[in-house]
Amino acid sequence: MTNNSVKKAEIVYIIQPIERENYKILHEEAVALIESAGAEYAGTIYQNIRTVDPATYIGEGKLRELKERLEGLELTVLFNGELSSSQTLNISNALDGKKVIDRTTLILDIFALRAESSEGKLQVELAQLKYLYPRLKGKGEALSRLGGGIGTRGPGETQLETDRRHIRARIHSLEEKLKDTERRRTFQTERRKKDKVITVALVGYTNTGKSTLLNALTGSDVLTKDALFATLDPTARSFEIEGVPFLLVDTVGFLQNLPHHLIEAFKSTLESAVHCDLALIVCDAAGDFETQLSTTLDTLKEMNFSSPYLVVMNKCDLAEASLTDAPRDAVLISAKEKRGLDTLKKRIFGALEEKFVRTTLFVPYTEEKKFSPLRPLFFEQSVKYTENGTEIGAVIPAIYAEQFRDFRKI
Repeated sequence: MTNNSVKKAEIVYIIQPIERENYKILHEEAVALIESAGAEYAGTIYQNIRTVDPATYIGEGKLRELKERLEGLELTVLFNGELSSSQTLNISNALDGKKVIDRTTLILDIFALRAESSEGKLQVELAQLKYLYPRLKGKGEALSRLGGGIGTRGPGETQLETDRRHIRARIHSLEEKLKDTERRRTFQTERRKKDKVITVALVGYTNTGKSTLLNALTGSDVLTKDALFATLDPTARSFEIEGVPFLLVDTVGFLQNLPHHLIEAFKSTLESAVHCDLALIVCDAAGDFETQLSTTLDTLKEMNFSSPYLVVMNKCDLAEASLTDAPRDAVLISAKEKRGLDTLKKRIFGALEEKFVRTTLFVPYTEEKKFSPLRPLFFEQSVKYTENGTEIGAVIPAIYAEQFRDFRKI
């Protein structure tokens, strides 16, 4: 926020025939977005429409009704759809200059609030400029009504933003910087593969407890917050299962009907999910987990995701139902209460079993020198010293298994 007063936002919720079945869920998301932006939810005005009016979105008659209902109130008006530049200006003018934003602008505002890494900030600015650029008119009047969202975060009203040529140049500059970042990320991914680091990615709907799960599995203290998009920048931490190290990566959450260009903007951040060895799709067992799962799978499909995955039903301690509708193979946990984590670890290891060989090695004392170079290539589970040599319970990455042929007992 840029001042000490709390901004208030009124939702104008447009219900079209296609949305009649799930409008309540989308409305709950809109309220959560407002609160995540640091604003206060003031209320909702529902409007049923058959088609979107190209000039005012809801039609002049309904716009007059809206003006009467908002008369004298100081607040931002949030439309749950996506407004064009002319629609934003026309609605704002009809509402005596009230600030009018749409869902995408609000999400971008939250992104600007959450981004901490240099890459995250670059991605947010690029997404904001790409969204604002086609909406600019004249000397920036549209930008003054569009830019910054509830908390007026983001590019702001400078000469840079009011000059289309400068915006094009800035977009190009940001894209080049992000390409450099992407090249570094690709190098990191290739290095991990070369070092045989096995990556498990936490993906899923926003606010399903991915960061809480990361903390529970790794013993970290990554920020956890009951807010949408609390984690924008990717976070990686190591953890072990049966003495075998894994890298756990937390990623930005998804949202229903998340605009495609926002997915594009954060594609490099989500690369860790696309190239992981295993994805954990985290759903909120106390929420609409069917929508969360389908939204996540649809988004991953857009990104050409092809890795294996496990569905993890988190917050089972808050779920009132018996979860009979949960996916049959889902892992039921409570990351906050640390329940079900042992089962989850077994399922993770089981899903990656083909990457390892469990075996018993026998190393004669006379062969220790020959065996010594192989020690960094396996994970020791147990050791037993016998009269003639050392018996080792081992987990060996499958790619190295052949090198242990002379020492494998079973």
